[in-house]
Amino acid sequence: MKILIIQQKMIGDVLTSSILFEALKETYPESELHYCINSHTFPVVQNNPFIDEFVLITSEIESNNRKFYQFLKTIKKAKYDAVIDVYSKISSNLISRFTKANIKISKYKPYTTSLYTHTFKDAKKPQTNAGLAIENRLQLLKPFNVPDKIYRPKIYLNKDEIAKAQDLLTQSGIDLTKPLFMIGVLGSGPNKTYPLPHMADLIDTIVSETKGQVLFNYIPTQETEAKIVYNFCQKESRKHIYLKVYGKSLREFFAITKHCSAFIGNEGGATNMAKALGIPTFTIFSPWIMKEAWNMFDDDKENVSIHLKDFKPELFQDKSKKDVKNKAYMLYEQFPPKYIIPKLKEFLKQF
Repeated sequence: MKILIIQQKMIGDVLTSSILFEALKETYPESELHYCINSHTFPVVQNNPFIDEFVLITSEIESNNRKFYQFLKTIKKAKYDAVIDVYSKISSNLISRFTKANIKISKYKPYTTSLYTHTFKDAKKPQTNAGLAIENRLQLLKPFNVPDKIYRPKIYLNKDEIAKAQDLLTQSGIDLTKPLFMIGVLGSGPNKTYPLPHMADLIDTIVSETKGQVLFNYIPTQETEAKIVYNFCQKESRKHIYLKVYGKSLREFFAITKHCSAFIGNEGGATNMAKALGIPTFTIFSPWIMKEAWNMFDDDKENVSIHLKDFKPELFQDKSKKDVKNKAYMLYEQFPPKYIIPKLKEFLKQF
């Protein structure tokens, strides 16, 4: 059986949807499984032993109608027996149609049901601590009679990658026998970023509670914002921050994070990557992101998450996601560090 799974766009989504491959391989070890993803997300699933082949969508294919049509023709020639469209947008609808597969599976949308043989509505309440992002993906496997089991996303690093990251950290003066924290100081956008002065207060708490070492997760284009957070931190805290040590690529970030005691910061793809590396996490959710969907494997010990709704549910009553998103900045100001620090201190006791 030859199966194509489509998950375009975001790195965190690509990582999360990779659980479908492990589940299918356990039930159908002789199956041939292909993953259709955007090329820039490949590093997050590189070396995954359950994926037989990658079907990469480059920026050129996405931006050029002629090249996208050529891409669709190669999809048709591949002769898939089944397609699972996790992304479920116009581009993936077209890819699904061109597969000519006998089994076509996706999430339920009234205007695309005719394209698929099986559709499933997203659940609204999680049944396990895996969270809705995991549970709603796994239900797409029902037509294959895969056993009811929860799978965790995993990132696969090789020994060389881990060793190089260790050398980088030690050569930078970091003592790996002491606590080391990776801080997600910035979200994927301004409305997913905890206010920078507030984030500095949390870093001050981390340092005062643990005397640990601190790394910032950022990319070169975010250096200005990272320095703002650094400057907001207390003088004593800044002595523990290694601002110039960061991953120059996704794979290097993974390998560095693998050596950390925990990942603490804004919710996003980096949080999910830390969980996939088996690193404890403390996650601050943006007010407009649904915690129930992405608080994967929370146990209030190793993986902890916190949301303004935990403290002020009345702010969200009878509000649509769009309403909340439009007021994200205002709602962040209703979420000062005093709400987060007690739970953060409890989390830090394990280090």
